[in-house]
Amino acid sequence: MLQAILDGSSPILTLAIALASWLLLLALGLCFYRIARGPTLADRVVALDVLNILAVAYCALLAISSGRDVYLDAAIALALVAFLVTVAFGRFVERLAEDDVLAKTESEGVDDSSHS
Repeated sequence: MLQAILDGSSPILTLAIALASWLLLLALGLCFYRIARGPTLADRVVALDVLNILAVAYCALLAISSGRDVYLDAAIALALVAFLVTVAFGRFVERLAEDDVLAKTESEGVDDSSHS
């Protein structure tokens, strides 16, 4: 079976790879749309995370279609880096929200003291 995959003589696998490539391309387009139009920063961060997952999936698909293991190594490295980027963005969004809450409570405190 592995030899049939490497030779490209499996028409079902060829069709599945082509279909998966088109679906990944569609998903990438939708992610770019959400990054550009997302109403909030959190939407953009989630879309960027999904974009990273799709890149890992594309590397795995490339490994299957070409029969080379090096693409799986790239997929694993990309997945690890994508996880760190997601954690960093999550911390950034959390700090941004904390700063907004702190600024709002400080402004409300000033308004309360001026009315007394």
